Amino acid sequence: MEHQAEIGVFGGSGFYNFIDDAVEVKVETPYGSPSATITIGTVGGKRVAFMPRHGRDHSLPPHKINYRANVWAFKALGIQRVICPCAAGSLQKHIKPGEFVFCDQYVDRTTGRADTFFDGPITTHVSAADPYSEELRQLAIQAAKDCQIPFHDKGTIVVIQGPRFSTRSESKWFRDQGWEVINMTQYPEAHLVKELEMDPLNISLITDYDTGVEGVPPVSHVEVIEVFNENNAKLRRLLFKLIELMPPASKAPEFANILASSRHG
Repeated sequence: MEHQAEIGVFGGSGFYNFIDDAVEVKVETPYGSPSATITIGTVGGKRVAFMPRHGRDHSLPPHKINYRANVWAFKALGIQRVICPCAAGSLQKHIKPGEFVFCDQYVDRTTGRADTFFDGPITTHVSAADPYSEELRQLAIQAAKDCQIPFHDKGTIVVIQGPRFSTRSESKWFRDQGWEVINMTQYPEAHLVKELEMDPLNISLITDYDTGVEGVPPVSHVEVIEVFNENNAKLRRLLFKLIELMPPASKAPEFANILASSRHG
């Protein structure tokens, strides 16, 4: 393709613009149209592509996002590493609104989403044991320290179907499992990134306490967006520092050869 990039960034709720003085690129995929046109620019000497996963006007609820088209479009641009910021609720009192969590695990509670590129005829089983890039998570930790942003260095994010929020009983169940964060978009996005041999990184922006935390009133989407907007300046600072720290395109991503050990026959 005429336009190429090495790093991709998905925008979540309230995060619709990232790169100034960028060129807009439309990518067609075998899976239909992505959520939006992609903007490509230079950050920290690296070519970076940005796409708001919900669309530029937030017209796509979590269960209607074409995750395969979005991820395929990034791969078609030559991207090697994908940053996946998302608005998220806290399931634990010590993880506070306004803080960031760099999750290293997820639990999938979604239903009916197209969650693989491999529907045959070659049987392919890509491991999800370690769903996120450890190398990128460590770089994110360093970037947060450099930017003096409060963070938690790891956690498990439970991904629910949406668009509804959890009942109190569901939220209590998730909290009692010891899981830290709840969201609606990280699955299948992160796994699809890995299936195409790119490295995914989660950045969970904590916007609220989920309803399973004792004494906390039910969350509303308006409140989520308000806190997310407050976090946007911090997120931009973190992303610019993180991209600066990321390896050059000449270094292969952590999951570059994962398909070699994932195919039958």
